[in-house]
Amino acid sequence: MAFVMLVTGSASGIGRYVAEHYYRAGHRVVFADLSAPKLERICAELPAQDGAAALPVAFDVRDERAWERVIADTVDRWGQLDVLCNIAGYLQVDALLDVPTTAVHAHLDINAKGVIFGTLVAARQMRRQPAGGHIINVASLAGIAAVPGLALYTASKFAVRGFSLAAAQELAPHNVAVTVICPDAVQTPMLDLQVHRQEAALTFSGGRILRVEEVAAAIEEARRRRPLEMTLPRRRGWLAKLTSLYPSLTPLLAPYLQRRGQQRQAKLQRKSHDATCLTSSDAE
Repeated sequence: MAFVMLVTGSASGIGRYVAEHYYRAGHRVVFADLSAPKLERICAELPAQDGAAALPVAFDVRDERAWERVIADTVDRWGQLDVLCNIAGYLQVDALLDVPTTAVHAHLDINAKGVIFGTLVAARQMRRQPAGGHIINVASLAGIAAVPGLALYTASKFAVRGFSLAAAQELAPHNVAVTVICPDAVQTPMLDLQVHRQEAALTFSGGRILRVEEVAAAIEEARRRRPLEMTLPRRRGWLAKLTSLYPSLTPLLAPYLQRRGQQRQAKLQRKSHDATCLTSSDAE
């Protein structure tokens, strides 16, 4: 059965893949992000699909009034909002003592407050719907285990996870489900920002980099089962929860994971360099 979904962060990475996937599956999808030109181009390039609709909507997730307007417009157009996927995110890599004040605001405003505003406004609409609704918030394993080198990102994702777990309990009686998904590193433009930054070495310490398709598959599983929380991959999720339960383990494990992450970064840097050289050679 077709449903109405709003996906933030739809101009790139996980958000774009998820929004396009559900459009191609025949659903009505609001493609939401900051850039109107990008969204319009993405939606214009989608093939015609029976029963499906793609609506590009540019707005800032930090703006509560914008959330109210977008969800009201969605309901006016299609009569309901069944699923909200909060995927939009922000990351600036800086050593903690070098972090500018603007980065503090951006991490908490976009990653945390943006999710909170979206959840609140969507839930108020969903509780009025006979079928209720489902809110899926994408956090990170950094929202379970603290990541030295990404302190602000960690803080914002801890907020997303904590808020989602608490909100799920409060909203359940209103037939509104909340799921928080915590993936490890995913191959997206946000990951590319970290490849050459020593502070982000722990991001690359896992066994492999996840693909956006894997996160999209987890979102679909969450949509069907409505669990409280999902981690990707599960083994890294358990490691994250262990270090969260026993924070004193982090200083013991961090040096090993740091070296492992640096080795992965070095491989990715060489791969990037080789690809650049190949492109330059082709251009000549």
